[in-house]
Amino acid sequence: MRAARLIKMVLLLQSRPSMTAAELARELEVSERTVTRDALALSEAGVPVYADRGRTGGYRLVGGYRTRLTGLARSEAEALFLSGVPGALREMGLDDAASAARLKVSAALLPSLRNVSESAARRFHLDAPGWYQESGAPELLPVVAEAVWGDRLVRALYRRADGEVERELAPYGLVLKAGVWYLCARAGEAFRVYRVDRFAAVALCEERFVRDEDFDLPVFWEERAAEFARSILRTEVVVRLSEAGARRLPYTTDRTAAREALEAAGPPDPVGRVTVTLPVESEEVAYTQLLALGPEAEVLEPPSLRERFVGAAARLRELYAVTPPPAPA
Repeated sequence: MRAARLIKMVLLLQSRPSMTAAELARELEVSERTVTRDALALSEAGVPVYADRGRTGGYRLVGGYRTRLTGLARSEAEALFLSGVPGALREMGLDDAASAARLKVSAALLPSLRNVSESAARRFHLDAPGWYQESGAPELLPVVAEAVWGDRLVRALYRRADGEVERELAPYGLVLKAGVWYLCARAGEAFRVYRVDRFAAVALCEERFVRDEDFDLPVFWEERAAEFARSILRTEVVVRLSEAGARRLPYTTDRTAAREALEAAGPPDPVGRVTVTLPVESEEVAYTQLLALGPEAEVLEPPSLRERFVGAAARLRELYAVTPPPAPA
């Protein structure tokens, strides 16, 4: 374990001019004290790790030192070939570049590892789109991807509910979520998210933008996704759930909202049912979602939604009270 960490520390220092103890501790997932001990151990082993003192100091390798510990183990090589998303690369117009890169990596591997790409492909495949969705790349995705890679400003025509708007955007990153492509871009001083399939036109500008180095695409997307999920839950319903209904609720409604509602619920009543206040997108959506729970859920509020379930229950009772006609021959 420690040997692997020391190798990683050398490779990190080899790839950058210098790193602070805090940066190394974060990358290696250890304490700064452990970083200090590891640096001392490397120095004693003959690796020229030098510590610059002072406020702007850090650790660096002296004299352009290069390690030869860059060979890939089989598991590392297989992970490398798994890290690509073939469909996404193809949709962005990067399939040829990715293929060439894989060939170059394969050629650089030891003879005993040359079959890792085939080995990984036989065992794992990523199918990004959700079920019952047509997988098709937006027509303008390659242009948007080119702008992202080149840090180039774009002038885009974007379709909204109230019509088309023109925007000048600094495209920072692309996200593929459940088969849908999203662009995270800076518009003016604010960062926003755009669905790529809603762009009516995208024109590359000659001008390039300077990236904000503090921008973290995964963190930004996670925050915006959570914010979006919360923003659409504008209505509340009160529901009484059986034990089975409580188990199934996170699979029929927003999972986070369902779990929070169940955690906030009081103890079960004498017949074992719990009453929850559940945030939902709308009464219409709640009707569709809670109907899937059948008799395991009883809507208490709002009265209008309860009446809809009363009507649905009456129609079901009437439907199943009649003996079905015989099936045709």
